[in-house]
Amino acid sequence: MVKPSDTVRQFTVGDDDDGIRLDRWFKRNLPTIGFATVSRWARTGQVRVDGGRVKPDDRLQAGQVLRVPPGGEAKHKTPRTRRPLTEDEIAEAQAMVIRETPSAIVLNKPPGLATQGGSKTTKHVDGLLDAFVRSDDDPRPRLVHRLDKDTSGVLLIARTPGSAANYSKRFSGRSARKIYWALVVGVPEVREGTIDAPLAKQPGTGGEKMHVDEENGQTAKTRYRVVERAGQKAAWVELEPLTGRTHQLRVHMAAIGHPIVGDGKYGGQDAFLTGAISRKMHLHARRLIIGTPESKGAGGKLDVTADLPAHFAASMESIGFDPALSDAAPIRDEPLERTPAEKKQAARRHAKQIRKDRRGERRSRTVSKPAAKKKAKGKGKGKPGGKPGGGKK
Repeated sequence: MVKPSDTVRQFTVGDDDDGIRLDRWFKRNLPTIGFATVSRWARTGQVRVDGGRVKPDDRLQAGQVLRVPPGGEAKHKTPRTRRPLTEDEIAEAQAMVIRETPSAIVLNKPPGLATQGGSKTTKHVDGLLDAFVRSDDDPRPRLVHRLDKDTSGVLLIARTPGSAANYSKRFSGRSARKIYWALVVGVPEVREGTIDAPLAKQPGTGGEKMHVDEENGQTAKTRYRVVERAGQKAAWVELEPLTGRTHQLRVHMAAIGHPIVGDGKYGGQDAFLTGAISRKMHLHARRLIIGTPESKGAGGKLDVTADLPAHFAASMESIGFDPALSDAAPIRDEPLERTPAEKKQAARRHAKQIRKDRRGERRSRTVSKPAAKKKAKGKGKGKPGGKPGGGKK
């Protein structure tokens, strides 16, 4: 962890910060130094990269040397204090670990444990991540993606801000492969296919429930395969979300008439089977395949699987399904091409993020009202040198 100082400092940009903007480097490594200070230092040449002047939006490369002048820390900002965990909480967090790498910690999240906190949720995975901080100088691990509270399985945690950004790009760019197992009520008539049904928040539910909305919904696609069936009573399916909408797998399976066993929210009473089958949700993130920062340019991937929770394993055994049948099948590797509509949505999100990133920069360049009025006088119609449309767009 970079620490502030009262003397001129020099930092070597690490691999974890390769490609990051200068202003974001400060936000990540020297968070008590604000954007206005960074802009002033850059404008006056006090902050330099490899001896040369630099702008706040210039991108850094691993190995470059960054010169930072003394001071600049905001007095009102205080370091984040970590909530001390109990021995039981630390043991609970450690028990979830199924793989560790230099950039990630992979957990097998149990059902019933939320990924993040909320107004009525005090116990969650995010609250246990301090169990993986080795020292005060280490950054706190970060969530990269999420699972529903009642969904179990593979959950990837990034060790550093840089690796979090790397993994997030792979998830948003759809190069990450997520394979889920589910028990569903009944048996899909078509054994293998893709569900293409746009999703939107259901009105009147406060955003807590999704539904299929062909007119205004966001693109949502799920690839599925029936692995095994138990007559017409139930089926074991392998699911691969090609998009990442809220409750996507649950809504899609209910939409084709085969709700996930235990999912009363979307399947109602029809989602529960009689006999020895648990009433808990039977949806499990079984496998994750994703490229890692360590394998940058080398094509290496992290491929990890998570064991079934007890209730799911018991249901599989009770019905007579053989867990080896799915893992023995090859994972398809077709390219996931974006539709024109999806590309347009991605472009809008990118433009929105750019505008958000530049808000602070625009504020720092705002001129005073008298100066603005004086400047505006020369831009009316018929004025020599005036530009149509009022100047910069």
